[in-house]
Amino acid sequence: MTLPADLRSRDRRRHDREILALAVPAFGALVAEPLFLMADSAIIGHLGTPQLAGVGVAAAALSTVAGVFVFLAYATTAAVARRIGAGDRRAAVQQGLDGIWLALLLSLGVVVLALLLAPWAVSLLGASPTATPYAVTYLRISSLGLPAMLMVMAATGVLRGLQDTRTPLVVAVGGFAANLGLNVLLVYGAGLGVAGSAWGTVLAQTGMAAVYLVVVVRGARREGAGLRPDLAGIRACAKAGGPLMVRTLSLRAVLMIATAVAARLGDDEIAGHQIAMTLWIFMAFALDAIAIAGQAIVGRYLGAGDVPGTRAATRRMVEWGVGCGVLLGLLLVVARPLYVPLFTPDPVVQAQLQDVLLLVALSQPAAGVVFVLDGVLMGAGDGGYLARAMLGTLVAFVPAALAVPALGLGLAGLWWAMNLFMLVRGAFLCGRVRSGKWLVTGAVRA
Repeated sequence: MTLPADLRSRDRRRHDREILALAVPAFGALVAEPLFLMADSAIIGHLGTPQLAGVGVAAAALSTVAGVFVFLAYATTAAVARRIGAGDRRAAVQQGLDGIWLALLLSLGVVVLALLLAPWAVSLLGASPTATPYAVTYLRISSLGLPAMLMVMAATGVLRGLQDTRTPLVVAVGGFAANLGLNVLLVYGAGLGVAGSAWGTVLAQTGMAAVYLVVVVRGARREGAGLRPDLAGIRACAKAGGPLMVRTLSLRAVLMIATAVAARLGDDEIAGHQIAMTLWIFMAFALDAIAIAGQAIVGRYLGAGDVPGTRAATRRMVEWGVGCGVLLGLLLVVARPLYVPLFTPDPVVQAQLQDVLLLVALSQPAAGVVFVLDGVLMGAGDGGYLARAMLGTLVAFVPAALAVPALGLGLAGLWWAMNLFMLVRGAFLCGRVRSGKWLVTGAVRA
């Protein structure tokens, strides 16, 4: 009886090492893009309120674009990891190169649209007349960095699939440092203002993309993979990424609807909601790091045809997700007196946050399960189900959220609706994992 227990203990320790080796560096890399925007905002804030407001609006548009195309990383991670599990490193690198080519092709159209539609997008996001010129300037210049941004996403997916999250962390830290230095130099030293900040970010993103390309191209040459675009491979990447884009757009719709409902409740409510959402998103980064480990690990196990290993790794990652969710929830509650005053001195907004932050904290264990299983199913290439599940969750969330102002439930009512969103999403994901239909083995998911 002792031996099986010892074997289970060793198995858990092995999975723990795999999870931590991938998740810890992934968390550092995940916060890179928000840090870019935070650095820009901090530097621009000293130029004046209209400039800061303009950059804030443009940053919201850029964050949306980045969110929509994050499937470039997710789909590439799963596809590359499967081939690594199957022992075909050359095909894995080739698949990654196809993902990078897809990112480049998509980005060219996005750049054209951003340049043409920048004034319309800024107006849609509600920029004031004084902030609009700065927002348009920042958005148009920053759009020139979109090819680099999307290629970085795809290349990050390649390295994650190759079970390497340390290189993305190093590149992210280097990119943030370069962005900060360039912004200070161009905004203040060269006197370019908002335009200088945008150019600094473009140059930093381009440098990151160049580093990634050097790493991937060296790997391709070492494995004998071709560097030219392969149309069949690019189509396969697009096919795998399409459902994940639907999933991401549905998630974005939930967040946008929640913000719109909070805005209808009043200024104090929208202020409290933005603070709560900022904290929710930051905690999502921590939990998403485990999900990224799940993508890489599950893809590799399924590629190797190891279903028992896949199930065991999934169970352990769910345990990690729940444990991290409990810890994050406790920290959120206990540390309220320390961080709430940093966000707002307004006693009315602080009062709004008391109940809301409790609701956010209560949702974190469930959020841990949701994020982990989302990553597990991505790693399995189960994008079609993820798209359907998120659409179903959106359908459940919309009436609950819209009922909040009609019933006078206030900001706490909105966050009850957000918790419902997480529970429904969790039910979809748990049901799929229990069904076993996602456990498709082989180098390529049929």
